[in-house]
Amino acid sequence: MSPSHSSSASDSPGSIQVRGARENNLKNISVDIPRRKITVFTGVSGSGKSSLVFDTIAAESHRLLNETFSTFVQNFLPRYAQPDVDVLANLSTAILVDQQRLGGNPRSTLGTATDLYTLLRVLFSRLGKPAVPHALALSFNDPTGMCPECEGLGRGARIDVDALVDRKKSLEEGPIRFPTFNVGGYHLNTFVKSGFFDVKKPLAKYTKDELHNLLHRNDSKVKVNAQGLKINSGYEGVVPKFKRLYLTKDAEKLPANLRESFERIVTSGPCGACDGTRLSELARACRIDGKNIADCSAMQISELAAFIHALRAPSVAPLLARLAERLDHLVEIGLGYLSLSRETATLSGGESQRVKMVRHLSSSLTETLYIFDEPTIGLHPHDIQRLNTTLLRLRDAGNTVLVVEHKPQVMAIADHLIDLGPGAGKAGGTVVFEGSFAGLQKSDTLTGKHLARLEALKEKPRKGKGHLVIENATLNNLHDVTVKIPRGVLTAVTGVAGSGKSSLIHGSLAGRYPDAVFVDQALAAGSRRSNLATYSGMADAVRKAFATANKVEPALFSANSRGACAACEGLGVLYTDLQHLDPVAIRCETCEGRCFTDAVLALTLRGKNINDVLNLAVIDALSYFTEKSVLATLKALRDVGLGYIALGQRLNTLSGGERQRLKLAAELEKPSPIVVLDEPTTGLHMADVATLLALLDTMVDNGTTLIVIEHNLDVIARADWIIDMGPGAGAEGGNVVFEGTPRDLLRASKSLTAKHLAARLG
Repeated sequence: MSPSHSSSASDSPGSIQVRGARENNLKNISVDIPRRKITVFTGVSGSGKSSLVFDTIAAESHRLLNETFSTFVQNFLPRYAQPDVDVLANLSTAILVDQQRLGGNPRSTLGTATDLYTLLRVLFSRLGKPAVPHALALSFNDPTGMCPECEGLGRGARIDVDALVDRKKSLEEGPIRFPTFNVGGYHLNTFVKSGFFDVKKPLAKYTKDELHNLLHRNDSKVKVNAQGLKINSGYEGVVPKFKRLYLTKDAEKLPANLRESFERIVTSGPCGACDGTRLSELARACRIDGKNIADCSAMQISELAAFIHALRAPSVAPLLARLAERLDHLVEIGLGYLSLSRETATLSGGESQRVKMVRHLSSSLTETLYIFDEPTIGLHPHDIQRLNTTLLRLRDAGNTVLVVEHKPQVMAIADHLIDLGPGAGKAGGTVVFEGSFAGLQKSDTLTGKHLARLEALKEKPRKGKGHLVIENATLNNLHDVTVKIPRGVLTAVTGVAGSGKSSLIHGSLAGRYPDAVFVDQALAAGSRRSNLATYSGMADAVRKAFATANKVEPALFSANSRGACAACEGLGVLYTDLQHLDPVAIRCETCEGRCFTDAVLALTLRGKNINDVLNLAVIDALSYFTEKSVLATLKALRDVGLGYIALGQRLNTLSGGERQRLKLAAELEKPSPIVVLDEPTTGLHMADVATLLALLDTMVDNGTTLIVIEHNLDVIARADWIIDMGPGAGAEGGNVVFEGTPRDLLRASKSLTAKHLAARLG
């Protein structure tokens, strides 16, 4: 491949030139992507969008950039394999803004991740009264500023004394409900032999002083009988002893026999010393206009922006301007409902992606290649216009913007569209359309057909059979919300991001109905060794069927066990480490990429060996297998639109949408009375949404009460019942704006969802 020699191409240098791309399922495709424009890539999941944009264009840009560094530096950089493409010309440095969650430890907040908290610390160190010695004195991650009690974490462990101690029992009977305080054990003997207590008297009859001595006293010496000898021992009550022994340890690292008891006794809550602010008393005392830095961090970002805009301080005017600009960007991109104190680990993938976008809005860089992976994930139609404004701003600053996306609202602002397909997997990998949005709407592609199709409102919604009741919910921003969710129907919970949907369903419903099954957006992990068959649970049944037919051990048919090719250890490829260069994967010559030994491959089941079976697509496997357990899983995979994927396809080669549907199939295979789906259309093409809707209807018809947290207007139109939260986000949300059928929703004047549903229906 010759990626940097554009002189060999006759095309205009005003475009990124891709010639002969063959990554994954791409069929030797060639495209020109206009520079300084917005290009949106469309097509069903598995059509090849990610293979072209991420595995080819982004990967090569990153690889070429890394090659500009010294060999020593390259050893510390991520490695990118050279993509399978003949020519990639006119590339710029790529900035990938993906759906990877920001994550982080409990000390990482939205404020620290965006550097906004750092700017706030500088502001308070300059203007706050009483003054602090320096900005670090306002940091909860520095010893000078953190609360000494919780060490800046904002949370403390609380011991439930009633869970720890059984007051009906005497010391002789063993009243302490923790395995290491057992009768006859060293820890309990400290109290039994102390001489402070009547060991036969139940704790419930102890005087106030006796109970204090047992539970909290921490300043005495006692003589304890140890192996016949009396030794002096420091005395500490049950609570301080338990704190010293166990609260300084990670509960996850405790032995299993102790962990369950620990979690029953110890609960976590805001630190009592700092009230959850994470900060020292000195830091909390420093104020500007009556507010300390913790107050500002806890504010909704839209409110904090207004507070900063209202400050008048010429001595720090540039700092105020920078703070205000960055806060305004967060509001503009639809994150104004968050707070700077929000832990980054609690942000969704969509929220994380939009936080990353904000980092680039103030950048002076031009001629940069920005690549976005479905940036509308988690966004209500009302918020997508804000996102579009951001994309247009990046383009107008002289950058090239590539977007993988399924939403028509984003397609509509594209300067150029590339539609891949016509189908998924082996049926995809070709360019089926290039041109304008108007042209795509008129095209005969799957995307074009669905752009022209309108999902009709459900005119005869199902009637509920009783209700799931949530009463007086106040979690997060919920304002004393009471709702009745009808049983036996499809209920869509709608509203803008931050309106209270998740607080209502995940936070409030879960506690009241523990039998509800929640299917969230977490993707299945992928590795070189995990594949569709192993993750879905089919592999064991397949191995057993082969073993029974051939009268051998099932382990022979596992690429991770006895039947694996010794040369490649069942991977089918050999990886060669080239030190600072990218590792090279070469097909194993011993097994010719089939992963198993010749002896195992000679064993068959109904005319196919194990490698033949693993190469079957789900749809073909349905006509091959007779085993009921395997057929049930295959049908679930087909029903969620994964019929084109081979049983042995590695999980790390699946797209995000494919992985999520794989998890959905695994969950839906087990019938449950109440199922909650959190934005199940994430990553789905419009055609795939239609398939999903048919599956949801089948689930409800089979007796499941189905609750879907969703922004997709087609799903909302086909629901039986709608609960719309809002009217806005954060403090402006948390109320039920509407409850009723889709037809009645159109008459809800205060509902943003109603406005966009009406526009979608024309």
